[in-house]
This record gives sequence, C-alpha cells and structure tokens, in this order.
Amino acid sequence: MTKQTRTTGNHRATDSLPTTATHKAMPRPKPESEPKPESKPESVGDALAHLDVLVSGASVAGPAIAFWLSRQGARVTVVEKAPALREGGFAVDFRGHVHRTVLTRMGIWDELHRIRTDMGHQTIVDADDSERVDLPAHLMSGDVEVLRGDLSKLLYERTKDTVVYVFGDSIATLTETASGVDVTFDHGAPRAFDLIVGADGLHSNTRRLVFGDESRYLRFFDHYVAGFDMPNHLGLDRTARLYTEPGRTAMISNYDGDADRAGAAVVFRSPQLTYDRKDVDQQKRIVAEKLRGMAWPHVEQILDALDTADDLYFDAIAQVHMDRLSQGRVILLGDAGYGATMGGIGTGTALVSAYVLTGELVAARGDHRTAFAAFEAGITKYAKGCQKLSGNAGPFLAPPTEKKIRSRDRAYRMLSSRLLAGFFKRITEKAASNLALKDYGLAGESTPAAALNLQP
Repeated sequence: MTKQTRTTGNHRATDSLPTTATHKAMPRPKPESEPKPESKPESVGDALAHLDVLVSGASVAGPAIAFWLSRQGARVTVVEKAPALREGGFAVDFRGHVHRTVLTRMGIWDELHRIRTDMGHQTIVDADDSERVDLPAHLMSGDVEVLRGDLSKLLYERTKDTVVYVFGDSIATLTETASGVDVTFDHGAPRAFDLIVGADGLHSNTRRLVFGDESRYLRFFDHYVAGFDMPNHLGLDRTARLYTEPGRTAMISNYDGDADRAGAAVVFRSPQLTYDRKDVDQQKRIVAEKLRGMAWPHVEQILDALDTADDLYFDAIAQVHMDRLSQGRVILLGDAGYGATMGGIGTGTALVSAYVLTGELVAARGDHRTAFAAFEAGITKYAKGCQKLSGNAGPFLAPPTEKKIRSRDRAYRMLSSRLLAGFFKRITEKAASNLALKDYGLAGESTPAAALNLQP
C-alpha cells in the first residue's frame, strides 16, 4: 500500500511502496567558519585521521557517511545546496537483521523507535467515497518507520560537533590531481580534498560532474508522482484515503494526528515529460491537468490546495543504473548511485552502504583504490536487489485499466490476511537482509558486533 507524508508529517512517500515526498527548509545556523573542534569525543579513532573528505548532500546518506568517517578521525565537510536541513519528506522504514545491525551499531535503533510514525489503516475508496479495501498499517511499516526529515535531523545532531556543515552552496567543479581533488563551489572559496563522496540524491550534481548527464543513468518508469500539504478537511487521524482511475491515483492522508493539516499525493501514468525542474508553476499545471476530471469529490479540495502549495514535490518515477560507482577519488553513495524514486528501501540501503564504505576505507588504511573496489564488490549486488523492489511501483499505484485496478485491489485484500501479510514481510526483508555484513570494528560502534545477532 502507499504511504505518504507532508512536511509537518502528513503527505509522504516511503521506501516500501511510497507515493511521494516533499521537503521544506528547516532553520539551521550556517557555520561562520570551518575549523574542526579542538577536542574529539572518546569514541573517535584515528584510523582515517590523514583524510580530508568532502561529502555532497545533507539528507540521509551524507550525514550517515559523515557520522562514520568522523568517528574514524577523518576531517569531514558536508556541503548542501539547500539553505538548511529539509524537514518532512519521505516516510522511510527499516526491516530485517542487516538494517537492525547497522542502526544498532550507530546507536540510534532505540531513538528511531522514540520518533517513529504511528500510522493507522489506509482505505481505497470508490468515486462516492465508499470503502473498497481497508489495509492495516503493519503491512508496509517494516520494523520501524520514521519521517525522512526526522532521521536527517537526528543524524545531523549526532554529527554537528565533529563535522563541518555548509548550507546554501554546491560543488561547481571537480579536478583530480596527483594528491587529491581540487574543488570549486558556487559560493565558497576553492579547497582541496583527499576524497569526494556524492550523496546528493537521484539527480546528483556530483554524478553529473564526474560521470556525465543524468540522462545516461536515469531509467524512466512511465509514471510521475507529486505531493504537497493540504487542509485536513476529512478530519483524518493517522489514516489515509486513496482513489484510483485508470492511469491516475489521488490520495489524502494524515500521519501525525494534526487536526488541521493533511497531505495530498498524486501518481499518474505519462510519456516522459519535458519541464523545468526549477519551475514550480509549470509543475503545478502538469499535476492539475492530470487531476482534472477525476470523479472523486475530494479532488476539488486537492486542486485548491495545489494552487497555493509552497511545498510541492514533483518527479518522475525512475531508477539510477550505473556500471560503476567510483572514478578516481570520487564515489557515489545512496540514491546518487543506485536510487529509485519510490519503493526501493533506499534509505536503509544508504545507511548500510555508509557503514560498509567506511569499513572498507579503514580496512584499506585509507587507500581509496582498494577501498572503493571492495565497497563496489560488496554493495552493488545488495543495492540492486533492493532497487528491484521498486520496479512495479507506478503500475501498482496507478493501474492502467479498470481490470487491473480490480486486480490490484484483490491483491490488497489478500495481503490483509495474517498468513499472506507474513509472507509479504519475509519477501521484502529478504532483499534488505541479503548481505553478509562484515565486522569492521569501527570506532564509535555503540554495541560490540559479538553482542548482535547477525542472522534473520
């Protein structure tokens, strides 16, 4: 089933089978200078103290790799084009023993349970708003589910004292030299770094600079998704209502119990569109055109909210496919290298990948050639296996015919049974757990590996 959130907690996309996400800037002070703190926490080692690393992107993958690298003594700078951390966004879930092990080693497993979402049932409705299928929330929430923005904030708080964050800037050029990488920025002064980690998402700027235009790597899946805030006129309380016509779906949901606000999500089938990703008004016109004429009466309220929305998220349903993740001293992490717009357990994969990349750098004593090769050999199959889960997200959320809508709804009804729900859970956990996670013995691990059960 779909899940969604808004920037304050209602309209969301999820790693299981999401509909959408959106982000709104969260005020954060921009550092006035870039020196590292004089002292280091006791949990910081020195295995990578000789490395100066630039990370592009401060959503989840970026702070996650910064978390581990800084604890091995590396000097880490994170540059983020947004003016501040972005709140809200995807609702992401974690599932299986590999996710659990990494989150435990990071020391955030219990914290995630304290900030988890508490979503109730979700209902598919007819045009007259009568209920067709009612799905329990436990089907799609994994072992623990949180808002992407809450996770990003948590990782930021855990790293802000040992990592330099520079908001409102972006990498302009990358030039590799014999000893490092010379970097220029849109606004900041040029600097040299030993390594560059591109953790800047599906439309990665780092990937574009090093590997070429995204059209070479982004595979379009014939659907688009949009999400934005709207008034909670239905009085939803941690529930959602979803209406589908052939090739298009509209959804209204509330995930945080806010009596006043909800979130809208739209998924529709379309040939690939040409539009300006910075032109929000143009994107609104595209979404409005796809919504008009739908028989569900609440679409009118969705259109009204779209007209005034200041938090629109709009993107193609797509996947990133690359033959390699590194070139020289630059490596891609998370969605930048193997992402999917929805349904690919991407956040869990990003956190696991950040741990593995750091572990391989420590094992190779900072030799990026050895470490990057080992990382790609270890993580590529795992990441692609998780990514495969997202391949049918568009047709499943917005089936192309009435017959296929009925077929999807029958599948939802079957998944409501405890027997099949358990089977579905095992299937999704299989991809998330399909990795023999090494014991790297990294500095800063909260729990010794021997105390963890690494088996399903």
